[in-house]
Amino acid sequence: MTQRGRPPHDDVLTPAEWRVMELVRHGLTNRAIAARMGTSADAVKFHVANILVKLGLPSRMELRHWTGIRRGAALGRQSHDPEKEVRMGPIGQISRQVRDIAAARRWYGEVLGLPHLYSFGDLAFFDCGGVRLFLSQSEQAGDGESILYFRVDDIRQSHAVLAGAGAEFLNAPHMVHRHEDGTEEWMAFFKDNEGRPLALMAQVRSGPA
Repeated sequence: MTQRGRPPHDDVLTPAEWRVMELVRHGLTNRAIAARMGTSADAVKFHVANILVKLGLPSRMELRHWTGIRRGAALGRQSHDPEKEVRMGPIGQISRQVRDIAAARRWYGEVLGLPHLYSFGDLAFFDCGGVRLFLSQSEQAGDGESILYFRVDDIRQSHAVLAGAGAEFLNAPHMVHRHEDGTEEWMAFFKDNEGRPLALMAQVRSGPA
């Protein structure tokens, strides 16, 4: 007999639920997630409800701080030494909000002459001598502050050590993008002593399973 329905998954969440989960941990609303995924806000709400039940978490806020990693992620195979000293690396990225991403992409590329790395919808990335400039379109552009992203070798350890030292994190480390070559981009956002946004970032390259 042919089995109908979706194929079983050997992970705690389905691939679609993982994608919603990472966007929730990134701080996006259901409406913003729906726009990013090309689906409805009701569908996202349904996914979030299922995720909370599966993980046994009481609220969306608890979900943002859940530290689980999807099965097969490169970060899960990264060697992890909890005794290793945490060192904040160089600034890897600076973000800025713009009102018109197409106009900003032309200006930063043609006027400033910055090498364009890649774009995704209303997001664009440029190289500034080894530091990545991240532009995102927003109606409230100019109202927020730029975010400094610090590169770290082990984002899970850095998150744990800094949180233990009193840093207030807004979310757990989460994957924001997987490049075509399998390299994963992971981030975790926190506040400085005056409440301004900072972030940890790490690139984890795929290796043998």
